[in-house]
Amino acid sequence: GEFDEKRAEAAVRELLLAVGEDPDREGLRETPGRVARAYKEIFAGLYQQPEDVLTTTFDLGHDEMVLVKD
Repeated sequence: GEFDEKRAEAAVRELLLAVGEDPDREGLRETPGRVARAYKEIFAGLYQQPEDVLTTTFDLGHDEMVLVKD
């Protein structure tokens, strides 16, 4: 699945209404969109495969541990 930004924005708008706020008033007008974009970024990792992020980007051909001493 993909993040449904419009649906998240509508949900934030409903939440503001549920707590007695006017989402159309100055200062809150852009809030549903900002919150939806923030959640899109927060949950972006849900749509990635862990091995795509956690694999090494280079292969040195070593199969033993490297120890660095000062």
